[in-house]
Amino acid sequence: MAGHARYTYRLRVSSAAGALLADEWGRCRWVWNECVAKSRVVYLRNRASGEKATCGPAQLDRMLTEARARTPWLREGSSVPQQQVVRSFGRSRAKAQQDIAERLPLARRAGMPTWKTRREALATLNYTRRGFRLKDGRLHLAGGIVVSVVWSRELPGEPSSVRVYQNSLGHWYASFVVAAQVQPLPATGRVLGVDWGVKETATTTSDAHDLPHPAHGGKAKGKLTRYDRMMARRRPKKGTAGSRGYRAAKRLRAKAYKKVARQRADTGRKWAKRVVRDHDAVAVEDFRPRFLARTNMARKAADAAIGATKAALIEMGRKHGRDIRLVHPAYTTMDCARCGARAKHALPLGVRTYTCTACGTVSPRDKNSAHVMLARAGLNPAGADGTRPPGAPLQEAA
Repeated sequence: MAGHARYTYRLRVSSAAGALLADEWGRCRWVWNECVAKSRVVYLRNRASGEKATCGPAQLDRMLTEARARTPWLREGSSVPQQQVVRSFGRSRAKAQQDIAERLPLARRAGMPTWKTRREALATLNYTRRGFRLKDGRLHLAGGIVVSVVWSRELPGEPSSVRVYQNSLGHWYASFVVAAQVQPLPATGRVLGVDWGVKETATTTSDAHDLPHPAHGGKAKGKLTRYDRMMARRRPKKGTAGSRGYRAAKRLRAKAYKKVARQRADTGRKWAKRVVRDHDAVAVEDFRPRFLARTNMARKAADAAIGATKAALIEMGRKHGRDIRLVHPAYTTMDCARCGARAKHALPLGVRTYTCTACGTVSPRDKNSAHVMLARAGLNPAGADGTRPPGAPLQEAA
């Protein structure tokens, strides 16, 4: 076993099933908003009295039970997704409180749970094992909701839960959670170092496995700009519903963005599959590109989809039992991969060649960083291309 994995499938939803799902989501959204209101009331009351007690899961469960007892409309829906809403709210609030207690910067904090409005919140329904079943290739949900699943691939096992959600285009999907099985690949005797960047999404110790910047967003920039202008011209006044033209422009914009997102995901998965297939161990820079959103490289960095590509590589390594080692990115551009000496000053982004003042090694900046990843992860290749002698064991990180 290797934990759990999600398998997502498109749903074919009839008009009757769509109406039932929309009603179910309306009830779940109401439960979420009630949790937000209840927590705020308790917080304000405790702040005024000086108490530290909070509205915990037991109080929220009791609130849901009382609400279902006195509200026939709420009782018409299944209790399973409503209970999962309470669980999700509790996890979201606990995460936000933990971030506040740890005094994390605002950019890294998880926000406190807020209201979910009917116009902006997309439907998301979570069902545990007692709330759904699969029969004759169809998904039967609690409450008498039956939808058809587009089985693009087989489920590797019995699902323990399912998330039914709707995207910005109005398409419905089902995401099943199953116990993941490792699918081992034959050993290759090779290791690889990966350094993330903006000019090239991934620079590795092997030239054949570098990932150039695909620029999917740049290619679709003209179309996206056109749809943004269409929406700006037809934007409704605050508090009023959008016109048919505004909704059409919004849908076209969402469709174009969805295509770009799929292209990025497809590029990242294919590259990750090739890397994992050709190498036994990979040293990856544990790069968090969030801070780039405040720089003049924000647009190009977002188009590179570094975070999604790194996640795809980690997931692909887990799936096939490869050794993926995350390396802290501090000083990786200042250290020499050959002698380990550290430069006295950080290199400006415009300097693309690394020159070691200790041993005199000259190499491309990103290639040097990729080799630093190998050294820090304890994977010291015998050759410059990232290979090691046949039969030599992988060196473990200290």
